[in-house]
Amino acid sequence: MPYPGRGHIYPMMNLCKILVSKNNNILVTFVVTEEWLGFIGSDPKPDNIRFSSIPNVIPSELVRAANFNAFIEATRTKLEAPFVQLLDRIELPPVTVILADTTLFWAVGVGNRRNIPVAAFWPSSPSM
Repeated sequence: MPYPGRGHIYPMMNLCKILVSKNNNILVTFVVTEEWLGFIGSDPKPDNIRFSSIPNVIPSELVRAANFNAFIEATRTKLEAPFVQLLDRIELPPVTVILADTTLFWAVGVGNRRNIPVAAFWPSSPSM
């Protein structure tokens, strides 16, 4: 689950592509908002990466700069519930690891409550 922003989604997708290229038995469910699925849904990806979406419960990517603080707050408070609902709908194979953007702090609690390990991903600019 990447943070819903270009500088987070694309690096996480690149990481997922590297992971699945190392092992054909890995299946990645890449979770984004419905809006982001519209942006990237047609991008080429390996067969063992599938997209799933959660509802657009946060301000649109197209206007988030108008009130960036509200956007950040929404990612911290409104994405968890739809993510949990999505986990409930995933049947096979079962979720064995949650790879989440470090800024989505709630993902660790979701994993802990479900006994699913959580790995944090911190994308950063080359200057970091």
